[in-house]
Amino acid sequence: MFKFTGKLLSLSAASLMLTTAFASAQSMDELVAAAKAEGQLTTIALPHDWCGYGGVIEGFKAKYPEITINELNPDAGSADEIEAIKANKDNKGPQAPDVIDVGLSFGPSAMAEGLLMPYKVSTWDSIPDGAKDADGHWYGDYYGVMSFIVNKDLVASTPADWSDLLKPEYSGQVALAGDPRASNQAILGVLAAGLAGGADAGKAAGEKGLEFFAELNKGGNFVPVIGKAGTLAQGATPIVVMWDYNALAAKDTLAGNPPVEVVVPKSGVLAGVYVQAISAYAPHPNAAKLWMEYLYSDEGQLGWLKGYCHPIRFNDMVKRGVVPQDLLDNLPPAASYEAAYFPTLEEVDANKEAVTAGWDAVVGANVQ
Repeated sequence: MFKFTGKLLSLSAASLMLTTAFASAQSMDELVAAAKAEGQLTTIALPHDWCGYGGVIEGFKAKYPEITINELNPDAGSADEIEAIKANKDNKGPQAPDVIDVGLSFGPSAMAEGLLMPYKVSTWDSIPDGAKDADGHWYGDYYGVMSFIVNKDLVASTPADWSDLLKPEYSGQVALAGDPRASNQAILGVLAAGLAGGADAGKAAGEKGLEFFAELNKGGNFVPVIGKAGTLAQGATPIVVMWDYNALAAKDTLAGNPPVEVVVPKSGVLAGVYVQAISAYAPHPNAAKLWMEYLYSDEGQLGWLKGYCHPIRFNDMVKRGVVPQDLLDNLPPAASYEAAYFPTLEEVDANKEAVTAGWDAVVGANVQ
């Protein structure tokens, strides 16, 4: 069950005045009409096999066929999304994103830079307080845990824990699913390794995680290639550290060719929350708001659940009995989540700073 204890950043009275609560801003009919008049929504960094986004996007298109979705750089990382907003502040063209989906630490930092537009969806009250900015600049959307996906054609013995990855038998086989200098998924992969090594979450775990990957790299086990389903199948990255929902989606995509196994490690079980936000410079602000309304509706939340993600409104929806049992049955065993650690916002920020600043000097592997 979702539990997040991070402390939220305090906001100024000025930002409070800017809050655009759904109920007071416009009715749903007015929002739909305004979004249709804009006719377009620009997204960024939404691979179709990530968290069921392919189905989510198609669901939105079916519901609002008058709105064209312009998808930018599906493989971008969280830092790339923020940079895209900055680079297109004065650009209302197709390269300016309306909405972003980023790692937890990127929401508050982007808000502090004035890059986000506050907006509260109509289901706001069912989003846990610890997973949203009080004024609606950013809000959690889904979460999962860090896992290993393994190509069983090439890896005879499946690693059960982080320490196993250091064994000589995994020479040239272990990769991260992103560049740890920019990708939230990869940054938190390093944090998980640090937690498994006994460090406290935050800067200590980030530094411990860097030491782990330095040892992995020195021993020849680390592959400086961004791991994904294709590189796993080709044998370039036989073992990839990635979110469980991405690993399970990749398993479906590969459909047994090659056979793969998805493992939640015994230690360092790290849960990661991602957040949604609207660009303060969105060329299509009403389409962006309508997109958020869809994502946080029961239909949108179930779309993510179909992609093996735990949607942020999961507890509320289970309580109301609107989650089909077959979707619950498709998730990893509940026991896999029992030891999951949800880092606080401060811990995520401290880890991110340690990892992004220290990767080149400590590990020295140019992931690309």
